[in-house]
Amino acid sequence: MEKPKTNSNYYFTQETEDAIVLYNNTSDPFLRDKIFKDKIYFPFYKLVENIIHTFKFYYTDVNDIEDLKLEIISVLVEEKIHRFDPTNGAKAFSYFQTIVKRWLINYNNRNYKKVKQIGTFDEMLDSWEPESESHFERSITLSTLIDRFVVQSYDNMDNIFPKEYEQKVADAVLTLFKSRNDLDIIKKKALYIYVREMTDCETPVLTRVISRLKVEFYKLYSKYQEAGYTVQ
Repeated sequence: MEKPKTNSNYYFTQETEDAIVLYNNTSDPFLRDKIFKDKIYFPFYKLVENIIHTFKFYYTDVNDIEDLKLEIISVLVEEKIHRFDPTNGAKAFSYFQTIVKRWLINYNNRNYKKVKQIGTFDEMLDSWEPESESHFERSITLSTLIDRFVVQSYDNMDNIFPKEYEQKVADAVLTLFKSRNDLDIIKKKALYIYVREMTDCETPVLTRVISRLKVEFYKLYSKYQEAGYTVQ
């Protein structure tokens, strides 16, 4: 499918939401195909494109970023679109935006590790032999630790935050962690306001989510310390 063209930035509308519901409610393959091509493909394409470039998910294992966009759209259609349920109050844009960000964070981190040739924490422990400890300094940078914390948090999201609205807030906070090097905001209050605007959540909910993430981070931090690593 060719790259779509448009002269409008307002791409994910109520018409898109209605088309997704109609797509899920029909079993006619020809009608579904027409709905997707006419009403859903372009909004999905722009959603994926904007998230890739906004959060700089550029560690890929494809030669052309267009291939990555199409791969994600394929995931949305084949694995995710049928799970969208408008009766629970969720908006399609927020629902699919969260899915795409989570997918790209995991994908990006996997490829970053390949580039840097850094294994997982468990792999490092498995390959480490006590007698060779004196030959190298066992250390990890804080930046690497944070990246691994983000991946671990997404992998365990359902266990850490069983409630969907808390997952939405956690996703916003973790997105800030992921894009921390590109943020100009450094004040805690400003970050709180930023996340609240992204999620429309109450301050007590945000505080509770951040507190839980803080606990999870220090669990991972302590795990490395107990294994004899220094955090630089």
